[in-house]
Amino acid sequence: MNPTEKALWFVESHLPEAVSLDDVAKSSGVSRFHVTRAFGAATGSSVMGYVRSRRLTEAARRLAAGAPDILSVALDAGYASHEAFTRAFRDQFGTTPELVRAQGSLKNLDLVEPILMDQSFLTNLEPPRFEISRPFLIAGLGERYSCETSAGIPMQWQRFGPYIGNIPGEVGDAAYGVCVNGDDAGNFDYIAGVEVSDFSDLPKEFSRVRVPAQIYAVFAHRDHISTIRRTVNTIWNKWLPASGHKIADAPEFERYGPEFDPRSGNGGLEIWIPVKA
Repeated sequence: MNPTEKALWFVESHLPEAVSLDDVAKSSGVSRFHVTRAFGAATGSSVMGYVRSRRLTEAARRLAAGAPDILSVALDAGYASHEAFTRAFRDQFGTTPELVRAQGSLKNLDLVEPILMDQSFLTNLEPPRFEISRPFLIAGLGERYSCETSAGIPMQWQRFGPYIGNIPGEVGDAAYGVCVNGDDAGNFDYIAGVEVSDFSDLPKEFSRVRVPAQIYAVFAHRDHISTIRRTVNTIWNKWLPASGHKIADAPEFERYGPEFDPRSGNGGLEIWIPVKA
C-alpha cells in the first residue's frame, strides 16, 4: 500500500476517534509533510480536510435518521460545542443540523463519501536523475492554495506571463513553479517566477524565494501539462515509498525550459523533489 492508501484506511478505520495528522503519518510510515503532500497529490484534498468532511457527513446521516441529541452528535464528530458544530456543518452543507434532523432527509446535501483510490499510476515514469542544485533566487507572482483550490494555478501563470522578459535582473530562459511554506492542512504558497540575480528593483507585488544548494531527484514530465497531477501522484505515492529516499526540508519546484510552450501546454517540464543525502 502507498502512503495515501494507508492514510485512507487509517482514517476510515478510526473515524469516530480523535484522529490527528501525527496519527495518520505514523500509520502511513512517512513524515507529516510527506503524507500531506502525497494525500493532496492523489485526492485533491487535505488529510484533515477529508477527516472533517467525512465526520460531518456521518453526522448528517445520524441527524437525518432522527438523532435525539445534537450535542452528542457534535461531540462524536469532534466538536466541543453545539455552536462550533453548527458553524462547521453550515460551512460544509449550507444548512443547519436542526434543519436536517427536522426534514429527516439528506437530499441536496453534498456528502463526502469514502474515497476509493484509483490504483493506476504512470507505467512509464522515467527514473530520475539526481542533482545538487546551486543556490539561486526566484521572483514572481505568489498565491496561497489548498489542495482543493490548486486548480487556480494555470490562471496564475496567465497573470504572470506578461512579466516574463521584462523583470529586472532576470536570468536565463526558464520559468519556475515553486512550492514553499506548506502546512499540516495541505496549504502551500506557489510562486510562478523566474530566476533573478538579486531581489532589488522588483515589482512590489512580487514574491521572492531563495532556493538553497540541495540534492534533488529530477523527474521528466513529457506529456501535456494537464496530466502533471498523475505524474506527481506517481512520484509521491509509488516512487518515493519504493526508493527509500526521505524528503528534505527545501522548496520543490517545476522547471519549464524553452522547449515548453505555454500556449499549447506541450513540450514537457521537469519536477524537482528535494531529498536527503
